[in-house]
Amino acid sequence: ENMSDFSLNITDCTQVVVPEEVFFTVAAAGILENLLVLIAVIRNKNLHLPMYFFICSLAISDMLGSLYKTLENIFIILCKMGYLTRRGDFEKKLDDAMDSMFILSLLGSIFSLLAIAADRYITIFYALRYHNIMTLRRALVILAIIWTFCAGSSIAIALFSYEAATVIPFTILFPLMMFFILCLYVHMFLLARSHAKKIASLPTNTVHQRTNMKGAITLTIFLGVFLCCWAPFVLHILLARFCPHNPYCACYMSIFHVNGTLIMCNAIIDPMIFAFRSPELRSTFKKMFCCAR
Repeated sequence: ENMSDFSLNITDCTQVVVPEEVFFTVAAAGILENLLVLIAVIRNKNLHLPMYFFICSLAISDMLGSLYKTLENIFIILCKMGYLTRRGDFEKKLDDAMDSMFILSLLGSIFSLLAIAADRYITIFYALRYHNIMTLRRALVILAIIWTFCAGSSIAIALFSYEAATVIPFTILFPLMMFFILCLYVHMFLLARSHAKKIASLPTNTVHQRTNMKGAITLTIFLGVFLCCWAPFVLHILLARFCPHNPYCACYMSIFHVNGTLIMCNAIIDPMIFAFRSPELRSTFKKMFCCAR
């Protein structure tokens, strides 16, 4: 907020403010949708598979992002009402906790997408050995490692967020991981195309291949949505750290609230993709709502 106030003094760009009602509505919708995904996977034993566990990990990351923006907005409102001060010790610890939650959400999303991409890769090219390679136990171990690393990293980055040595690796990690996933995609689709020609004469394998490619396409949609929703906010962090006095950077930072809203929109869009692309999830949702009625 202090950075936004400073930006108005060095640029003619008007700060774009998103109404608080929109913030809370979008955040609540994102939390509820992802909570439904978690409940659906827990209730349906047919969904107790590594792929859906990785999807649950992504859903938790989305929930954390929405929760972060909701709590942040509440604290800003309390500051404006005079119940909290901006420079107190309690508020500083609170701010560090919020930053840690934001970083945890971002890192959790990145590594969950990476885990889903690796799972799709194994499904397509090692279909006969998939259940031996990606067991449920291994999937849980992978998720435990991911969230332990993300939790430790988020705390460390939040505590030392004012050090350039901390900010630079964090911001580099985002494009690096996205580039790695993109390379995995290109490799996956090129091999899948040549592989599909070899098994075209086998109907059952062709159906299986189409199913796996459908999962890869779903993951591509996830990645595209993630980039559109998170990249503007990560760019804001970079500009705020390295060129806060530049009028052009300050002009971009004037849409801070819009970038924050995009993060919460990601939490709304992802469950819609789950429901639209997965017949099993759609069936589970229908049963849940029918039982509720």
